[in-house]
Amino acid sequence: MAPVLSIPLVPGVTLIGAPSEAGGAGPGAALGPDALRAARLVPALQRLGLDVLDEGNLSVPGDPDPASVGGVRRLAACVAWSHAVFRAVSRQLEAGRLPVLLGGDHHVAVGSISAVARHCRDRDLTLRVIWLDAHADCNTPASSASGNAHGMPVATLWGLGPPALSRLAGFEPALSPGSTCQIGLRSVDEPEKQLLQALGVEVYDMRAVGALGMDEVMNRAMRGIQGRGVHLHVSLDVDVLDPSVAPGTGTPVPGGLTENEALLCMSRLAGTGCLGSLDVVEINPSRDTGNRTARRTVGLMQRLLDPRTGWNAAG
Repeated sequence: MAPVLSIPLVPGVTLIGAPSEAGGAGPGAALGPDALRAARLVPALQRLGLDVLDEGNLSVPGDPDPASVGGVRRLAACVAWSHAVFRAVSRQLEAGRLPVLLGGDHHVAVGSISAVARHCRDRDLTLRVIWLDAHADCNTPASSASGNAHGMPVATLWGLGPPALSRLAGFEPALSPGSTCQIGLRSVDEPEKQLLQALGVEVYDMRAVGALGMDEVMNRAMRGIQGRGVHLHVSLDVDVLDPSVAPGTGTPVPGGLTENEALLCMSRLAGTGCLGSLDVVEINPSRDTGNRTARRTVGLMQRLLDPRTGWNAAG
């Protein structure tokens, strides 16, 4: 009798476009989701054997008023986007699929991570967030010089933002500092530094990457990320990459990750077997050449989402 072959279940990935630029400083981030599609994201993931569902782009009513409310510009639009993202991500988590949020500016992570935090609390899962970014994104409405919400999502998820956003998960704070690890920082405001230190957040800035090497940074960042009771959420801002690698972003900062460092990071995260959700944000094709940044980002997403490496959408 011929041996019975064991065919692994193919994980389900759902793409959710959130073309928001309400939280940013200028136009262009709204083009990010479609730039990734134009870079052939769907067939790239399908080649890995993934069941890919593209839900298209979310839409919310426009808010042309840039005036600040409580220290946040375009607060009404940011709240609308966050609620839309929260609902869309929650639906996919309930269905047992892995939601991939395509931004848009980084404030949309308030909606995705609030949904993930609610999902984890309801199922008694340990949530671990890896935040890859040139910026700490932990200004508060009181400390932000610009009032742009894309500089506040981390503080907001810690309960230090506008109540309409910080309470989105149904409890506050959605995250604890111990659940969050930031990698690649190199442009951090003084109030953010003080807040990171006060909260004891785990941070590996580019000085640490240079001193330790990317492999050791990942060894440290991945402590405790293992087992079926852990849900890993990765929030990837493309400006974590050096502008020579990914110029198409609204707030580029020199001295970022090389492509090889970023690929190593993706491989190590995939290898935990705990990946449950993903944000990819701040691609701005209007600042790019030949959609280069989106194409590089698709390569990183392939490395992170390759099921042969061991990630688990059921978390």
